[in-house]
Amino acid sequence: MAEKIDSQLQLVYQTGLDEEGNSIFQTRRYNNVKPDATNDAVIAVAQVLSNLCDDSLSEAIRQDDSLLVGTQG
Repeated sequence: MAEKIDSQLQLVYQTGLDEEGNSIFQTRRYNNVKPDATNDAVIAVAQVLSNLCDDSLSEAIRQDDSLLVGTQG
């Protein structure tokens, strides 16, 4: 059975427009998210963090890493 060993939160913000009117995006990554944190808890944190930023939140992405074979340690 796979074991979650690491988790990361990525917040993608629309920071403006280029000369052609296309959106410009910037990603901010937050490491060391507790692997056992619920998605609802991570969403709540993403919302709080986005409220601290002037740019518009476009996406919140959670990336989990799992150990499939072997032992950690």
